[in-house]
Amino acid sequence: MKLPKSVIIKEVGPRDGLQNEKHLVATADKISWIDSLSRTGLSYIEASSFVHPKWIPQLADALEVLKGIKRNPAVTYASLVPNIKGLDRALESNVDEINVFMSASEGHNVRNINKSINETYPILGEVVKEAKMAGKSVRGYISTVISCPYDGPVAPAEVRKVADHLFTMGIDEISLGDTIGVAVPNQVECLLEELLPHFGPNRLAMHFHDTRGTALANVVKSLEMGITIFDSSLGGLGGCPYARGASGNVSTEDLLYMLHEMGINTGIDFNAIIKSAQYIERKLGKKLKSKQMEIKRAEGKESFS
Repeated sequence: MKLPKSVIIKEVGPRDGLQNEKHLVATADKISWIDSLSRTGLSYIEASSFVHPKWIPQLADALEVLKGIKRNPAVTYASLVPNIKGLDRALESNVDEINVFMSASEGHNVRNINKSINETYPILGEVVKEAKMAGKSVRGYISTVISCPYDGPVAPAEVRKVADHLFTMGIDEISLGDTIGVAVPNQVECLLEELLPHFGPNRLAMHFHDTRGTALANVVKSLEMGITIFDSSLGGLGGCPYARGASGNVSTEDLLYMLHEMGINTGIDFNAIIKSAQYIERKLGKKLKSKQMEIKRAEGKESFS
């Protein structure tokens, strides 16, 4: 297998992981959790979202969280921003990176953003312009890159079209999301065969959900094709509020186990990640579903109470 020597893991648990959780985590506990993540060797943490609290009540305290955490200078702290109003609050928090989002399919974009794809571009363009003027890097999420819960399969050419628009705006990196977790490796291969000749591997990240247990297989296919940036969430937390049946992201600890056993460096302390996962497990009051956490519980290192 042709594999990279190292990869970058971007932890999205505090945002993408928590946004679908009904049990509200206290602000102080979120701050403590992010602080623990900052000590694991992670170089990137998506800390929260400045979406309107009505849509994502769990993340209504984004400003307090970003102002409360202890910043590690080796870590990039990012937040999701839907529009200029959200950007203003994000800039007040002095977040390092601004993340914008849209879908490759009309059906999901309308339900997620309440606008068509073409109506979304100028809104994001304004956010990107203002963020850049403020000296921030900008990351773009493209959802439903394989299939849409409303429109069905999404053609790779449609994903390329959206990515081209975003890069033209000045976005630095695009994360490609299999939002409903239906992808299998040959579909990932088709998608990347479409995108890599146009954009190269260094500006693309993969964001796999593990709804059907294929996320790690898709990571391996992506590695083989030259991708070295992956999103993940502690304990496999996550899911999309506007994609019924979509389960959590690929688990950070399961991803780390696989990568480390394959001899691929991440710079992340596996044991520190497990401790951080155990912390948020206790605060959520439920067992996290990753394989590594199941193993820890079976070994008698139960954290759930």
